[in-house]
Amino acid sequence: MKIGELLKKGTFSISFEFFPPKTEEGERELFDTIKSLECLSPTFVSVTYGAGGSTRDRTKRVVERIHQQTHMTVMAHLTCIAHSREEIISILREYKEIGIENILALRGDLPANMPNFKPPDGACKHANELVRLIRSSFGEHFSVGVASYPEGHPESPNMEWEIRYFKKKVMEGADFSITQMFFINDYYYRFIDMCYKEGIDIPIIPGIMPITNFRQISKFASMCGATIPDDLIKRLEPHMDDQEETTKIGVEFAIKQCEDLLKNGVPGLHFYTLNKSRATLEIYQAIKDKVLALRSYLP
Repeated sequence: MKIGELLKKGTFSISFEFFPPKTEEGERELFDTIKSLECLSPTFVSVTYGAGGSTRDRTKRVVERIHQQTHMTVMAHLTCIAHSREEIISILREYKEIGIENILALRGDLPANMPNFKPPDGACKHANELVRLIRSSFGEHFSVGVASYPEGHPESPNMEWEIRYFKKKVMEGADFSITQMFFINDYYYRFIDMCYKEGIDIPIIPGIMPITNFRQISKFASMCGATIPDDLIKRLEPHMDDQEETTKIGVEFAIKQCEDLLKNGVPGLHFYTLNKSRATLEIYQAIKDKVLALRSYLP
């Protein structure tokens, strides 16, 4: 099932993101998580791709297992910065052969252990070039999603620049977008308004990161430029070493965040699960009635 087509029909989307584990035990735990979340009938799930293509084989294995062993639509993340065009086409051809129809097209982070890294000759250096390559090589076989950054990409000098480059991805053929995590909804609403004024009309699904480990999420947030509200920080800091209390506070905050987003007509909710199900399940149970009402309605 193509995600872009579902969203065009007005389907309210619930989706979950996973990362490919490094060990067999990690993979067993991941598929336990997947099993517990499958009962929520997500619109799709996605599997991330490591910096510099470092998880190429593991990403494909997890994507293929989800595709073959569950009833869920799965989207493979694909980054371009460390691959030649020939490699990209080969990866996409492999996905096509196993029946995958959805790709999240990303530039990707530079390999952290390679300070002098240079992209291969002729590589796609930006996500819009990857979207163009997918469309020129595979036409409409893949529904193509892209990332968006309500607070701006860390490399963006300002939001005008951010919108300009986001629009390039849309013009090349992106069907929908998933945002980087954010904790202040006003950033998302302002971003949507800026997109609307620029004629960008693809669905932009907000990305939700439940806070279950304050130190970990603070690190993620600083890397991607996401602002954690001061009042939330004040609530979490005294409980840094208390997993249960941190999770309780993080889940309560995420529930309120999702309720506000639902009130304001978002096209879906995408949960960054970190391969765990508990927080996501608790959030979903709290908003389930509102979500089911939206999912049962087609305009």
